[in-house]
Amino acid sequence: MTDTPQNGPVRTRREGHVLEVTLDRPKANAIDLATSRLMGEVFRAFRDDPDLRVAIVTGAGPKFFCPGWDLKAAAAGDAVDGDYGVGGFGGLQELPGLNKPVIAAVNGICCGGGLELALSCDIILAAEHATFALPEIRSGTVADAASIKLPKRIPYHIAMEMLLTGRWIDAQEAHRWGLVNRIHPADRLMEEARAMARHIASGPPLVMAAIKEIVRDAEDSKFQDALNRITKRQLPTVDRLYGSEDLKEGFRAFAEKRDPVWKGR
Repeated sequence: MTDTPQNGPVRTRREGHVLEVTLDRPKANAIDLATSRLMGEVFRAFRDDPDLRVAIVTGAGPKFFCPGWDLKAAAAGDAVDGDYGVGGFGGLQELPGLNKPVIAAVNGICCGGGLELALSCDIILAAEHATFALPEIRSGTVADAASIKLPKRIPYHIAMEMLLTGRWIDAQEAHRWGLVNRIHPADRLMEEARAMARHIASGPPLVMAAIKEIVRDAEDSKFQDALNRITKRQLPTVDRLYGSEDLKEGFRAFAEKRDPVWKGR
């Protein structure tokens, strides 16, 4: 297990194939330009490390996951259209080639850009007291990434209500609409997130990479076009998977009635 120093705005904890990323900017874990750039570097290193397979992102403290953009930093001169870093705002939503699963462990208030950060993850787990909102409209601005993503993730009319009114929803409602995968007691949230991360990390990494690239590529494609790119091995992760030792290992393990040993090659 490896931890980063505890006094930075972004802390990491590495255990086996799992990386934990904790946003730690008291009082509310808001993200300014410098923090966003740092998060981008952390997630780029995660993407490029062959020994890391799954990441968990959470917030420090019991109250806030992340409220999004740091308005105090903006008032002090941080430009809204400034340099967010390699991964865009929060380091995730525009990071190219991120073909590894990321779990959001939402430990409290999750709104604005913080909800956009969670939407950039593949799985969202929430503490029982977590709340969600897109309050940008009340500040005279637009939740840009959420306006694109949220209507594709939950029922259109619910997404539009959140965008147009800034209404808050609790974890139970978020779960009902499919925004949240599971709800856990606050004191068990990270334990459950780690258990899920370890379970996913035990699977075949080349398959996980292919799944993520297929889903991303197919998002705005016609079914047959997307399927053709898969069957013709036009996606790099799919081409690598179909020619891999792991693919043969999966077949052999099934035939021999044993657990496969994944090597990621």
